[in-house]
Amino acid sequence: ILGVRDIHADHAASHIGKAQGIVTCLRATPYHTTRQKVFLPMDICMLHGVSQEDFIRGKQEKNVRDVIYDIASQAHIHLEHVR
Repeated sequence: ILGVRDIHADHAASHIGKAQGIVTCLRATPYHTTRQKVFLPMDICMLHGVSQEDFIRGKQEKNVRDVIYDIASQAHIHLEHVR
């Protein structure tokens, strides 16, 4: 947008965008679950033994929190790449 032509800036922007997308998905989870939708990666959910129904029912068990933590950690990894 600003005419910046730098491969490193493009790379950083890509990671920032990925981190923001992950965080937005996590923040929207309560909203979506009230509408019976879950947009979280099922492979991570299955790894922790969590179903979509667990999110829809609003369970606060450790395995549900572990799913959120793992997904948030992916956003953090993208931010670390930017730094």
